[in-house]
Amino acid sequence: MTTSVTPASSAQDDLLLEHQLCFALTVASRSVVGAYKPVLEKLGLTHPQYLVMLCLWEESPRTVRNISEALAQEPATISPLLRRLEAAGLLTRRRVDGNERALAVELTPAGADLRQEALAVPGTMMERLGLTRDQVAELHGAMMGLIAATGGAAGSGAGHQQTRQ
Repeated sequence: MTTSVTPASSAQDDLLLEHQLCFALTVASRSVVGAYKPVLEKLGLTHPQYLVMLCLWEESPRTVRNISEALAQEPATISPLLRRLEAAGLLTRRRVDGNERALAVELTPAGADLRQEALAVPGTMMERLGLTRDQVAELHGAMMGLIAATGGAAGSGAGHQQTRQ
């Protein structure tokens, strides 16, 4: 038996699924990452690998901890991505002198060269999503505000990123 609870005014009901911010964010995130997939496949990257490469195109070498902080992820989440990118010949990992526990991650020439191909990704994605640069900046600002409000960027480099696709 199905039970339906109908509020007096469903348009005003805060518990409607369609009114939930968390639901909209989840679906939007999944949809946007899915839209990136065919674009990034041309580069031989997954979306998480692309994020790691973006970090390294900004600064290389970096430590695993530094990359994980920039991406607001745990080092254990980043490590498998680094292994796959190293196997693809895009980066190298080595122990940091004087700190046997720290790993330095550095782009290879192939990894650095891939940046040139990746320059088309932001424009391609804006076109695929039907967004202008101003709309992307507005969405980015709203998302960064949510991250800050939830403490998600606390102690990470996530808040320093420029507004880009």
